[in-house]
Amino acid sequence: MTREPNTRLADLFGLAGWSKGELARLVNRKAAAMGHPQLATDTSRVRRWIDTGEMPRDPVPKVLAALFTERLGRVVTIEDLGFARQGRAGKGQSGDGLLWAPESTAAVLTEFTGMDLMFNRRGLVGAGAALAAGSAITGAMHDWLLSDPTLASDAPRTDEPLSADFAGFDRYEAAPVGSQEIDALEHSVDIFRAWDAARGGGLQRKAVVGQLNEVGGMLAYRHPPALQRRLWGVAANLAVLAGWMSHDVGLEPTAQKYFLIAAHAAREGGDRPRAGEALSRAARQMVHLGRPDDALDLMKLAKSGAGQEALPRTRAMFCTIEAWAQASMGHGQAVRRTLGQAEELFVSDKGDVPPPSWMQLFNEADLHGMEGLVYRTLAEHEPGAAAIAQRHAKEGLRMREEGRDRSQIFDHISIASACFIGDDPEQADKYARLALLTIEHNSSHRTWDRLREMYRLTGRYSSRPDIRRLREEIEQKAPKGLGPKGGPGARIPGGRTPGGDGKAAAV
Repeated sequence: MTREPNTRLADLFGLAGWSKGELARLVNRKAAAMGHPQLATDTSRVRRWIDTGEMPRDPVPKVLAALFTERLGRVVTIEDLGFARQGRAGKGQSGDGLLWAPESTAAVLTEFTGMDLMFNRRGLVGAGAALAAGSAITGAMHDWLLSDPTLASDAPRTDEPLSADFAGFDRYEAAPVGSQEIDALEHSVDIFRAWDAARGGGLQRKAVVGQLNEVGGMLAYRHPPALQRRLWGVAANLAVLAGWMSHDVGLEPTAQKYFLIAAHAAREGGDRPRAGEALSRAARQMVHLGRPDDALDLMKLAKSGAGQEALPRTRAMFCTIEAWAQASMGHGQAVRRTLGQAEELFVSDKGDVPPPSWMQLFNEADLHGMEGLVYRTLAEHEPGAAAIAQRHAKEGLRMREEGRDRSQIFDHISIASACFIGDDPEQADKYARLALLTIEHNSSHRTWDRLREMYRLTGRYSSRPDIRRLREEIEQKAPKGLGPKGGPGARIPGGRTPGGDGKAAAV
């Protein structure tokens, strides 16, 4: 007992709207349904959990996590409730749930994916959650990420190389795996990644989360170091994909949690560049949501955490994300300097070292596509940047390989937006219609977010018959629930009412 209130549990308790007596009854009922009929919680015990920070015994934390997940419609973990995992307190623990002991990563991964699958299976909507600030993540993870990563050095040891640690909750009952099974898992990651690039994250997200849940079970076993390292790599890759797919369909707090899990998994496997890339995804998410300051905080951590092992092409990609955040703040000089660094780094990569699988999708087309997006964003502050945006986005579009349908949609929207800003509505109409040809066949919500921002730019040309017809077509096609997130003049009729913090999302 800490004699101090558990503020995290108190906050979630307030959001749930239960009385203490009601929560006690729910705990008893849920525990019985989960195979623990002997549990008998009362109102006074719930009060002690909240008011004095008393730590409930197993299986209560797990039961509470399940109850709050169902009630709030988003994943709530044991750490989110302010409880340390049994036997996991001490080194590596963080009170904000952003950092946990190394040996807890597999348990956190498995619990979170299990909860995610549960509430999605019931059709619940992620709501009421808040994203952690970039500075909070940096403060919690900086020293840990920059320390020398050692493969599972703090994990419990046994004499058996294929022994299991069953300390985690909801762990998939997997068996030890060998190199052929890990080959198959790595191949499945490639398939999921290609599907995401082509069709968006909506259709395969649950499959990725389910696969990640199974890998968490496999990580319960202590494999030989080389296999264990590869398995952590699979976990990191799947967690990044789960996060990116969640971001792609608007499950933002869930996406951020997966990016943090991916960074932990990559570090457990000794792959610092992969950990940095996972954090860079969280930074891209922040720019998209109109929080460039948070993105810059995360990029500082991503770049330093990736270490000297990061290939020049990886560092070039980091620069493009940093430049996007700078562009959204209107810092034109910084944008040009940072993109110049990105170009220099990209051409300095001689290709003598094969890129990791997670970097193979960042090629020259992606470099140009990102530069087009960055300059299109800067053009909102400096209209002269619109011509540069068009040039890069068109070059990226020309170089796109087959199967990158979502990226092609983004390229079309970047060009159309830059044309509207550059006072060329005829060309803008052409590229906007090219985006509309395929956007309905893609499950990515982010494509509609970008189209919403382009729609806002059509307002000044709405008296033109061709642009009026374009606006009408967008209004007809925009799915309900995928309208704008804010900003005057941004609303697509029939879409979502502006919400969140009232800020228009960045493109």
